[in-house]
Amino acid sequence: MSSAILRLTLLVVAAVGAVAQSQIPCVRSYTVQPGDTCDGISASEGVSTFQLAASNPGINNDCSNIFPSQVICLRRACLSCSTVHVVEPGDTCTSIASAAGISVPTLIASNPNLDSGCTNVYPGEVLCVESSF
Repeated sequence: MSSAILRLTLLVVAAVGAVAQSQIPCVRSYTVQPGDTCDGISASEGVSTFQLAASNPGINNDCSNIFPSQVICLRRACLSCSTVHVVEPGDTCTSIASAAGISVPTLIASNPNLDSGCTNVYPGEVLCVESSF
């Protein structure tokens, strides 16, 4: 019985979050082109990978459900980062933060998709590197 209540509670929380997100205006959009990937769109359009994911809760984790001619939101009014860094092989959070003139804690705070040890960055990921986000 309690697992059913927990599942129902999680479903309600997810639904409320999706509705709240959809009510935040999209201030910049993009039309998906053939061959696009989420990281590629993020890099070419100057938005962080997290920002793209957070602005489009319907896109799955591996970004396999986008399709040509689909219009996606690049930036919502409350998620605005204009300075980004495309992670290269060999980059670390320390080197990325240093090059951007910010601290590692600021980098992590600006990219909620990063774990606390900043060990989950990958080449091609696009990170927000602003000093205030």
